[in-house]
Amino acid sequence: MDDIMLRVDNVYKQYMLGQIGGTTLREEIQRWSARRKGKEDPTRIIGEAEHKTGETFMALKGVSFDVKRGERVGIIGHNGAGKSTLLKLISKVTAPTDGMIGLNGRVASMLEVGTGFHGELTGRENIYMNGAILGLTKKEIDAKLEKIIEFSEVRPFIDTPVKRYSSGMYVKLAFSVAAHLDSEIIIMDEVLAVGDMAFQKKCLDKMNEVSRSEGRTILYVSHNMNTIRQLCERVIVMDHGKIVFDGDVEEGIYIYSGVAINEFPVEYDFDSAPRPSGQHGRDFRVTKLNFEAQGQAYFYRTKPIRFSIEFEGKKQFPSIKFYFALRTSNDENVGLVQTYEGTSGIEEGKKYKYVFEFDPSNLTEGDYQFFLDAFTYDELGNHYSVDHPMQMCRFKLLDDQPIGLRWQPKYFGHIRLNPLIMVSEEEL
Repeated sequence: MDDIMLRVDNVYKQYMLGQIGGTTLREEIQRWSARRKGKEDPTRIIGEAEHKTGETFMALKGVSFDVKRGERVGIIGHNGAGKSTLLKLISKVTAPTDGMIGLNGRVASMLEVGTGFHGELTGRENIYMNGAILGLTKKEIDAKLEKIIEFSEVRPFIDTPVKRYSSGMYVKLAFSVAAHLDSEIIIMDEVLAVGDMAFQKKCLDKMNEVSRSEGRTILYVSHNMNTIRQLCERVIVMDHGKIVFDGDVEEGIYIYSGVAINEFPVEYDFDSAPRPSGQHGRDFRVTKLNFEAQGQAYFYRTKPIRFSIEFEGKKQFPSIKFYFALRTSNDENVGLVQTYEGTSGIEEGKKYKYVFEFDPSNLTEGDYQFFLDAFTYDELGNHYSVDHPMQMCRFKLLDDQPIGLRWQPKYFGHIRLNPLIMVSEEEL
């Protein structure tokens, strides 16, 4: 546990829209009067969406992750994905609606230009104030003062009130304070975008240095993927208040680029999916398929793909088998994947969940898709399809161990695929 610097456990954040609308008492009275008369809000900007008082917005929906000591974690996602809200909760600017956030150390936050600075105080005075907030003594701050001023590149203006600083000067001083004072966790939200290119490089080099040599943990939000690549060793991708990916940087950036968001879902609801005939799904009905993956159905070709199938017996069957015809994203046939072993007896009116594994090692990197088919069979080996949800399931295979020659259907035709293996079964 000592190695965990940050733990976010099932965190939700809900905001109430329209509760604090105006900036003055007069505007609030105008809004209240207009609402009573059934008229439009007179203070609303033209073209701006109008929210009714009492409406809620869930900014974070069950976010969970751990960050270890010395990790450099990038948090990326589209505008409104919940990145800044998450950092504000970690920095204790606001509290979560539900869930728990645990910190194992002091936090230095740079959530926007000028955060933590008092405009009337000089740069030097703000350094001492920030150090005091972090719990440092004046003697400890004195020992670091020269390094902070030198790194910030604002020495000529260090005794000038910071309200007269440009946004770039603000960032330079704020970053220098965060990097040099003894905070175990550094949190930054897009602020480096204000600085010039030379200073950005200087900051990234400094963050890499303090992370490796001092074991300091860094959370970094940015839309600049180059800085994410340079600094981070792990990426969390957020989408509409949820984490859709947590892992490799390049893989996360690919998902963030929009190519894969919601393209490879892990959950499929088959209950309402169309069937090719009225016979399919009547006596035996597949209701769900869930890939065991985080966010998106991404898998490495050297590891088994695991997924669960939930179904309901409308009548009794001695056994059921499953198969699917695997195809590429270009709709080219790859081969058939089938369970050699059938399920146990299916009883009428009962629901079941079976977990299967598929070994994809005969495949190469790429996007794949299939329709699931469930069938029963008789003693003569005749097969009868009992359910065939017409909803395409998709997954992406990543090549963590290149095999050299890339399989092409037009050159090699179909290949022999490994069978589905049943891992577990349970009655729901």
